[in-house]
Amino acid sequence: MIQVVAVAAVVVVGVISRINTTKNKVIKLALCQYLVQLLLNRAITFMRSIPSRVFMKYLFSALVLFISFTTVADSAQKIKPFEIPRSHVIEIDDPDSNRVYPLFIKLPRSYHKQKEKTYPVIYLTDAWYSFQIVSGATRFPMNSGKMQEAILVAISYEKDSKGPSSRIRDYTHIEDKSWKLATGQANAHMTFIEKSVFSFIEKNYRVNASRTYVGNSLGGLFGAYILMTKPQMFDDYVLGSPSVWFKDNDILKLNTKLNPNHHRVFIGVGTQETPAFNTSKHDMVLGAKALAAKLSSELFPNTEVKFLAIDGAVHETAFPTTATQGLYWLLKTNTN
Repeated sequence: MIQVVAVAAVVVVGVISRINTTKNKVIKLALCQYLVQLLLNRAITFMRSIPSRVFMKYLFSALVLFISFTTVADSAQKIKPFEIPRSHVIEIDDPDSNRVYPLFIKLPRSYHKQKEKTYPVIYLTDAWYSFQIVSGATRFPMNSGKMQEAILVAISYEKDSKGPSSRIRDYTHIEDKSWKLATGQANAHMTFIEKSVFSFIEKNYRVNASRTYVGNSLGGLFGAYILMTKPQMFDDYVLGSPSVWFKDNDILKLNTKLNPNHHRVFIGVGTQETPAFNTSKHDMVLGAKALAAKLSSELFPNTEVKFLAIDGAVHETAFPTTATQGLYWLLKTNTN
C-alpha cells in the first residue's frame, strides 16, 4: 500500500511543480502539504501492522520521501516566470476587420518618476520576435543616458492566428495569388495602426510627437511602403533585410510622389543574405541597396539614408544588429 501511495504522490507532485504562475503558488504549496500528510498517515497505519524489523526499513523510506516532497514544495514557491521590467500587454480591436491585436508595451525607467516628461515612441512589428530583442538591446544605452529614453510598442499578430498568416497578409502591399496565404492588406493594417494604435497610445501614455518605425523582412517591406505612401505616419525608420523581392520587386516600381518631409532611414542587411551563400532564395543585399537608392533619390530630398551591410550575417541573424545600430543612430544623445 505505501509503495502505491508514494508513487502516486510523486506523480502528482511532479505535475503540481510545473504550475509556475505566482497566482497559483499558494494552491501549489497547499496541495504538496496535503500529499505529504496523506502519505504519512497511510505510512503510520501500515507500519503499525508490520514487525518491528520491517518497520525501520519503511520508516527510512518515508523520511526520504518526506524530505523530497518538502524540497519540491519549497522550490515550487521560489519559481517565478521571467518578465521584462515595466512591460505589459494590452489588446486593441480593429473596428474595420473585427480582428484583435495584442500590443507589447514597455515604459522607460524614468516614466513613473518624472511625471511631466514626455517620450518618443518606437513602434515594432513582429512583436514576439522584436520586442525582446529591442528591449534588451536598448536597456543599457537608455539607462546610461547614451540613448534617449523611449516607449516601446510592439504590434503583434492577430490574436488566435498563426504568425505567418497574419504577417504575410498585413505586411504586403499588393496581392500575389501565387501565395497560399492571403496577401496584400497592408493598407488596411496601416489604417488600423494610424487610427487605433496611435490614438490609444497617445491617449494613455505621455508621448511626444516623435515616432520611429522598426520592421524586419516583410516588416521592412511594410515600413518602406508606409514611407512611400503615408510618410507622415513616422519620422524615422529602421528597416531590416526588407523583402524588396516580393511580387517581382513591386515596391521599387511604386509611383512615389515628392516627399519633402524630413526622415532618417536606417537599412541593415546581412552580407550573406544571397543565393550565393545558400542562405536565401532572394538576393536581399541587392534589394536593400536598390531600396536605399530609391529613398536617396530626388523624390526624397530631405531623407537621410544610412546603409549597413552586416558582415557574415544571414537572414536569421542580421536583425539584432540592425535594430541595435539603427536605433542608436537615431536616438543617441549629445553626450556621446
